[in-house]
Amino acid sequence: MSRVGSQLLAGTAAGAVAWLGNRTAVRRGSAATGSRWVRTNHAGLPVTLAEGPIAAAALLAGLGVGALAGAPDRQSGSRILAVAVAGAGAGLVGAYDDLFGSGASRGFRGHLRALRQGTVTSGLVKIIGVGLSGLTASMIIRSGRPGRFSIQALVETMIDTALIAGTANLVNLFDLRPGRAAKIIVIMSAPLSTVGAAPVLGAAIGSLPSDLAARSMMGDCGANALGAAVATVAVDVLPRPARLVALGAVATLNLASERVSFTAVIARTPWLRAVDELGRRSPPAGPPAPAGPG
Repeated sequence: MSRVGSQLLAGTAAGAVAWLGNRTAVRRGSAATGSRWVRTNHAGLPVTLAEGPIAAAALLAGLGVGALAGAPDRQSGSRILAVAVAGAGAGLVGAYDDLFGSGASRGFRGHLRALRQGTVTSGLVKIIGVGLSGLTASMIIRSGRPGRFSIQALVETMIDTALIAGTANLVNLFDLRPGRAAKIIVIMSAPLSTVGAAPVLGAAIGSLPSDLAARSMMGDCGANALGAAVATVAVDVLPRPARLVALGAVATLNLASERVSFTAVIARTPWLRAVDELGRRSPPAGPPAPAGPG
């Protein structure tokens, strides 16, 4: 099967798993009161975080289908393994933060401040875990390329690691309104869909119906998993100048998030607001949402 054909099949499989998984989770009432997998969204409504693990599972299913259909060579085989490692690792520590995070410390500076006070937050565990997952994925990609170890290879591995970890965190910062994080993933992965990102794109598209309906949300698990996965594809296929530009943009947005509300910027920018609200359903009346950032 051609590369495009295998990617189409991989994306379709990922989308089907995500759509069916979320449909089942919502239908079975996984947003029941008292569950660890429930959060109150911005509108004061309970939503299930099952979308995150489902998205990660859909990603892995799509990667598996793509590998079986495409007969990958050494480089593409390394890419598939690297994407799986980055997505699964980032998703796992994201799920840990979803389940056990208190929300008392927010942002990178907040986690460092807590560490100086002797507290290891779940967010810090997530940051370290996402970083290690990105480093492992970068090393796997490097192993699939010809050439010996060199200082240049080490520098590029560090750049790639930072891009993977930074993108995972950035996508999570957008998970404040229904469908927003999934749309960011669609925008990021669509240009790379024929070169390895189709499972990421499929998982995001399959997650959108329940997410836009405010029945589920990606949470740290799904946002980190898909963000790390699409960035891993990017570091394997993009030339160094493009990766440096991408890293600069990702780093700038991550730093800006410490001081600027992305939600406020979107709300006062007409075209961003239009994209953000596209497909989103008006939530039914509910109790007021608790005050918080975003």
